[in-house]
Amino acid sequence: MPHVLITGATDGIGLETARQLLTQGYTVLVHGRTEARATRSADGLRERHAEASTIPVWGDLSRMQEVVALAAQVREVAPHLDALVNNAGIYANQRTVTEDGFELTFAVNHFAHHLLTRLLVPVLEAALAARIVIVSSGTHHSGRIDLDDLLGKVGWTPYGAYSNSKLANVLFTRALAKRLARTAITANALHPGVVGTKLLRAGFGNGGVSTTRGARTSVFLASDPVPAKISGKYFVDSRETPPARVGQDEKTGEGLWAETERLLKPYLG
Repeated sequence: MPHVLITGATDGIGLETARQLLTQGYTVLVHGRTEARATRSADGLRERHAEASTIPVWGDLSRMQEVVALAAQVREVAPHLDALVNNAGIYANQRTVTEDGFELTFAVNHFAHHLLTRLLVPVLEAALAARIVIVSSGTHHSGRIDLDDLLGKVGWTPYGAYSNSKLANVLFTRALAKRLARTAITANALHPGVVGTKLLRAGFGNGGVSTTRGARTSVFLASDPVPAKISGKYFVDSRETPPARVGQDEKTGEGLWAETERLLKPYLG
């Protein structure tokens, strides 16, 4: 049975992605910020789908030690991962510094998923073929990466921090795909659309399409045969689409990778 880990799977697009992949026969590792949230969501999915196989896993993605612990949980419960959907994301309306000294938005939206993915590569390699799916956003077109200020100390704004983190998702995807080119693991990023979630309400107001529609491209990249051999690309509405020019800048992407690795060195072991 194929296994998939979905971060931020207790509500919104993540929960709907879990539901759709459960109907395809996946065992879904349902990630939540706390054990209670993850367990409640995993149990709720099983109640709606009698044959579903769900496993709750948890960790606060703003705390890198909890990301390390989350990776350890996954290694304990999953002999292999056929897909990793890095879905969790936040929009913060005020600048907050985490206990690790990172700016909160960048910590959750980029650093945590870089770290989690790096720690789970061996579990992904244990599958015959595996896919890494990274939920970015069309707002990455407005982003910029200042390699001297990944901690967001200068000129911080809510939208700027969010769009910068979403650009980091695109750049991370491309750099990761290059490093996995000799393996059977692919990595692709996506824009889910403007979806009516709590994140949209926090940062952009009401409106948006349903989570059913918003999850489609994540599900497509995680399970459809069409993108099975495609890696390092960006998708919108399940179609490969060029990202912003800065999202294709290899020098910026390599610089981001190197600086992220430097900042995460204490947690990468």
